[in-house]
Amino acid sequence: MKEAAPGDASPTVGVPRDYRLLVPREWFRIDLMQDRWRAQLKTYVDRQAEGRRVPAELQQDVWATLRNTAEAGRARGAMEFFLLTTTRNGGLPASLLVSLMPLGNTPADPDKYAAWLELREPEGPGRRKVSVVDLPAGAAVRVLGATTLNVHALMPGGVGYLTLSFSAPLTGMSGPMERLCDAMAGSLRWVV
Repeated sequence: MKEAAPGDASPTVGVPRDYRLLVPREWFRIDLMQDRWRAQLKTYVDRQAEGRRVPAELQQDVWATLRNTAEAGRARGAMEFFLLTTTRNGGLPASLLVSLMPLGNTPADPDKYAAWLELREPEGPGRRKVSVVDLPAGAAVRVLGATTLNVHALMPGGVGYLTLSFSAPLTGMSGPMERLCDAMAGSLRWVV
């Protein structure tokens, strides 16, 4: 495993200056805070197609989808984008987008935030499961869907939520993938 952000972490009530997150080595990291993130993303897509019979059209579609995801994430405070190839045909990878969400109109209490999110979930079979979980880093709101898992970890000091947005479009978010994503979320620590 590698650390997404270096530093020593310890539980505290002060405002953290950073975070640590353990991510398996197989996940390719793209730093969305750097201007070179598009080149990093292109490198990832090219490496995944290398030595495989990936049609150019599929490669371009994957590149465009991932680029659009990264750009939309950056517009909402995303800082890092991690990608894991789960197929041999060059299709969409599993991903993790790490974002900072300032409190604004968002409830600072995780129980109230979970209730607020629950009210916005549409009825039906695709309804996501909203719960509050205790992580070593503190209380977090967990939102599980068929192919997604979002973990909104309340940051100490009332800064906001650090959001870990996992997506597994091909394998789905169940079984080993769900356990892996939960383990990554459980590794979150604050750096003071």
